[in-house]
Amino acid sequence: MTHIGVTGHQRLEDPAAWPWVEEAVGRELDAAPKPLVVVTSLAIGADQLVARLGVSRNATVHAVLPFAGIERTFVAEDLPEYRRLASQASVEILRTPGTDEDAYLAAGRRVVELSDVMIAVWDAKPAKGRGGTADIVAFAVASGVPVVHINPVERTVTRLQPITSKSSQQYSG
Repeated sequence: MTHIGVTGHQRLEDPAAWPWVEEAVGRELDAAPKPLVVVTSLAIGADQLVARLGVSRNATVHAVLPFAGIERTFVAEDLPEYRRLASQASVEILRTPGTDEDAYLAAGRRVVELSDVMIAVWDAKPAKGRGGTADIVAFAVASGVPVVHINPVERTVTRLQPITSKSSQQYSG
C-alpha cells in the first residue's frame, strides 16, 4: 500500500496551468504501486485535485484536518466539493494549540508523517504563511520523504531527494 501525501497551492497565478497540473499528477498516481491511499488536508486547489484524481483511480483518502470547524475557512461555493470529498474519506481532526497557521503547519507535518511520498504542487517560492507549501516540502525532505515537485509555473516535474531515507522501501514512481 502506497501512501501519497499532498501539499500545494490553493490557487495558481495562472489558472490555465491547472489542466497541466492535473495531467502531471495523474501520471504520478498511475505510476505509483497500488493500492493507493491519498493523504490530504482537503484544502481547495492541489489537495482536492489530488484527492479527486486518487478517488477516480480507486484510491482511498485519509483526510488530516487542521482543526474542528475547518469549514469556516471555505467560501460557500467551495463547501460542496469539500464536503463530498470529506464524506468519502477517513477523517483525522487535529487539536493543535495556537493559531490557525500553527494548525496548518501541524496538519502538513502529519500528512508527511503518514506518507511514503509527497506530491507538491508548488511554484518553488517561500511560504506566504506558517505551514505553507514551502514549509511542508522542507519538512518532508528533512524527514526523509521523497517529494515529487510539480511546478505549475515552469511546468516541470522534478524529484527532490530526501536528506535521509524514511524506510528501506523507496517509492520509485
